[in-house]
Amino acid sequence: MITEQKPAPATTPVGESFIEIRDLHHEYAGITALDSVSLDVRAGEFVTLLGPSGSGKSSLLHILAGLVSATSGTISIAGRDITRVPPQKREIGLVFQNYALFPHLTAAENIRFPHNVRKTPERDASARVAEVLELVELTALADRRPDQLSGGQQQRVAVGRAISAVPKVLLLDEPLGALDRRLRQQLGHEIRRVQRETGITTLYVTHDQEEAFTMSDRVVVMNHGEIRQVGTPEEVYARPSDSFVANFVGEVNLWPVTVDNRESGTTIATIAETARFSARCGDDARRSAGALVVAVRPERVWVWRPDGPPPRPEIQLVDSGVIVESTFLGNSRSVVVESGRLGRTTALLYDGEEPRDRGENVSFGWEARHALVIPQ
Repeated sequence: MITEQKPAPATTPVGESFIEIRDLHHEYAGITALDSVSLDVRAGEFVTLLGPSGSGKSSLLHILAGLVSATSGTISIAGRDITRVPPQKREIGLVFQNYALFPHLTAAENIRFPHNVRKTPERDASARVAEVLELVELTALADRRPDQLSGGQQQRVAVGRAISAVPKVLLLDEPLGALDRRLRQQLGHEIRRVQRETGITTLYVTHDQEEAFTMSDRVVVMNHGEIRQVGTPEEVYARPSDSFVANFVGEVNLWPVTVDNRESGTTIATIAETARFSARCGDDARRSAGALVVAVRPERVWVWRPDGPPPRPEIQLVDSGVIVESTFLGNSRSVVVESGRLGRTTALLYDGEEPRDRGENVSFGWEARHALVIPQ
């Protein structure tokens, strides 16, 4: 059984940060929501907080916004300590999942609202509202109320209102969670476009790894109030820090392994005492004194007929078995191979790759560079 091991704290380089979060801790009625979290976000960066429900990502966002007070720790933005600053004085724009628009105001009036609160001069406020309406592509719908707009249009009004007063930081708490998949993808691209055009430093909360990967400069994976890994989408997917991250950010094959040498970048890994192959030993595995697993993504698993050689010389034969499941996915097919030593192994096959039908006997394996040894 795979258990989790608490990782070392993950931060970004000091000196490059626009937002600095240091040792942030928070408890609700004795339950730890955030456990000494530290994080740096660079100016103009789009960072996504990714994790399951209860991982602490929304708590972190709400503390940043000033809606919740931290038990301990500090937050600074652009060198200014805002830990005890009231929400309205933090210069932060906030977008929730339910948008929280004023139902009696039009799209333009909702976007104008922050300027009314700040008593922005009429000419300046009108010019900024017109600019934001164009940015979020709602100029033609400026006079409609929220109940006359679609869900996607309401979401764009909410983003427009949040950026209207040119905040230093934009916070978005699962703003696409109530929309269907196609609309989520479309509006996700629009949010990213607006963020790039404005250059506003942005933190985005989601439990959807596809959203996190397609929108972010960097991803912060959280669980149980801790940061488990910080990195680019490519780094988090290809080099997960532990088995939790590997599982959460995509489908993965995981097996407990022993290794010949965890100090080396390449090692010999052994599954079930018999299946031996070369694998990469990740930095986290080399630092860990605990149990290890090997992670192989399904798209990195090759299958071929048992009477033939591997498709390429660098592919290692790991085991043989029989295809027990074969599922059509449109542009690919997922197959599950049952074998005596490894149990079930999932492979993702593309057009032209054979064999792929249930009941077929196969050999399977992978390249050493695509097998990563990580801590449990």
